[in-house]
Amino acid sequence: MSEFDTNELVRRDLSHVWHPFTQAEEYEAESPHPLVVVEGDGNYLIDSDGNRYLDGISSLWVNVHGHREPRIDAAIRSQLDQVAHTTMLGATHPTAVDLASKLAAITPEGLTRVFYSDSGSTAVEVALKMAYQYWLEREGSGTKRTGFLSFSGAYHGDTIGSVSVGGIDTFHEKFNRLLFPVIHSPSGYCYRCELGLEKSSCDMACASEFERLLDEHQNELAAVIIEPLAQGASGIITWPEGFLKRVRQATSSKGILLIADEVATGFGRTGTMFACEQEDVIPDLLCMAKGITGGYLPLAATVATEQIFDAFRGPYTELKTFFHGHSYTGNPLACSAALANLRIFEEDETIAAIQPKIDLLAECLESVADLKQVGEIRQRGLMIGIELVENKEEKKAYPADLRVGRAVTLAARKSGVIIRPLGDVVVLMPPLSITPDQIRLLVRTTREAIIGITEKATQDV
Repeated sequence: MSEFDTNELVRRDLSHVWHPFTQAEEYEAESPHPLVVVEGDGNYLIDSDGNRYLDGISSLWVNVHGHREPRIDAAIRSQLDQVAHTTMLGATHPTAVDLASKLAAITPEGLTRVFYSDSGSTAVEVALKMAYQYWLEREGSGTKRTGFLSFSGAYHGDTIGSVSVGGIDTFHEKFNRLLFPVIHSPSGYCYRCELGLEKSSCDMACASEFERLLDEHQNELAAVIIEPLAQGASGIITWPEGFLKRVRQATSSKGILLIADEVATGFGRTGTMFACEQEDVIPDLLCMAKGITGGYLPLAATVATEQIFDAFRGPYTELKTFFHGHSYTGNPLACSAALANLRIFEEDETIAAIQPKIDLLAECLESVADLKQVGEIRQRGLMIGIELVENKEEKKAYPADLRVGRAVTLAARKSGVIIRPLGDVVVLMPPLSITPDQIRLLVRTTREAIIGITEKATQDV
C-alpha cells in the first residue's frame, strides 16, 4: 500500500497550485486524476499509486543521466556538509569557480566569461542585456545598435526580454503590448515553409532572406539570437544543414553579435555537447540551463567572450558595471550538481555512448513515419518531433479543438510512458541514459497511442 494519499494530494493541488503552461479545466478533468510523481528511479518516474513511467521527455528536457544518479546525489550531499548557499555579489566560492573554469573549457573556443543565473529565460535575458549594454559602452549613448533579430517560431523563455525575441503567437500574443519590437526572420520550418517553397528547390531561401534583413538593418542591430540546429518549443523545427553557419558568417561580416540559445540543445541533446559544434560555430554569447545540473537543481549560465567582458571594465564612476543579478546566482548546491554532471560525461564517455542510441531511435521511428497520420518526423540527436496530420498528402492539420496531440500523450501515459505535445506535434526527448530496450518501448508505445487516438479522431471529424 502506498504511503501517499493520492486523492488528498490531488485535492490540495487543485485547491492551491497554479501549474505552468496548463489549462486548469483540462487538468482538473484528467481521468482518473492528474499524475502525482513521488519518486524517480533511473529513467523511470513513479507515481503516488506505485505506477512506473518511462520518462520520455527527461522531465521537460532537463534530466540527463537518469533520476537518483548516485554520483550527483553524493555531490549534493557533500556540498550540504559545507554550505548550501552564499552570495556571489562581490564574493565567490569554490564550486562556482570550478564550474566556470569547466564551462569555459567545454564551450566553443573563445567563450571565457561565465555569468550565472537560474533558468533558461534568465540566461537569455542576461544575454540580451549584455549585448545591448555592450554597444552602449562601445559607442556611447548615441549608438543605434539597440535592436535584435530573431526567428519566427522561436522560443527563448518567459521573461519580458526573452518573450520579446520569441515568435510563438500562442505563448506570446497576449503580452504584445509589454514587449520591445524585434525583427523576425523566417524559420527553417521546411515542412510548412513560410515562403511557400519546397526544400528540394529553394536553395535555402530562408537563409537568403535572413541575409537580406541583416543588410537592411545592420546598423541598428545589437545582436541576432538563434536556437542552434533545432527550435524546441515550436515543435522541434530542425534548421537546414548549413543554416547556422551562414548566420554566423553573416553576423561576423557585419560586426553583429550572435547569441546562441543552447538551453534546450546543450549537454548532448543533439549528439554533441553543444549544438554549435556541429557547424563549427563560435557565438559571442551562449546561453545554457536545463541539462547543466543533470536535471537536479535550477541553474543557468550565460557564457561570453573576453571582448564582451572587457567592454564592462572601467572605474566605478563610469558605471560600466553590469547591473544585473539573482539572489541564488551560482548556488553552491546547484554548481556541485553541475560539476558532477560534467564528470559523468567524461567518466562514462556519454557523447560517444549516445551515438548508437540516436541511430536506433531513427531506425525505430521509421515505423512511425510510415503511418498515414504522421506528416513528418524531425530528429536532431535525441530531440524528436512527430507532426500529426489529418491528411498526409495535403499536410492538412487536425482541427485544433480535437487536441489530438494531447490525447496521444495521455494515451501513452496510460501505457506507462510520459511524452508531451506541442500542439499536434508529439515530442520525444529521453534522457541520454536511455537504454536500447527503453528506446524500443518509447517508440512502440508512442506509435500505438498515435494509431489509437487518430483513428478515433478520424471517426469524430
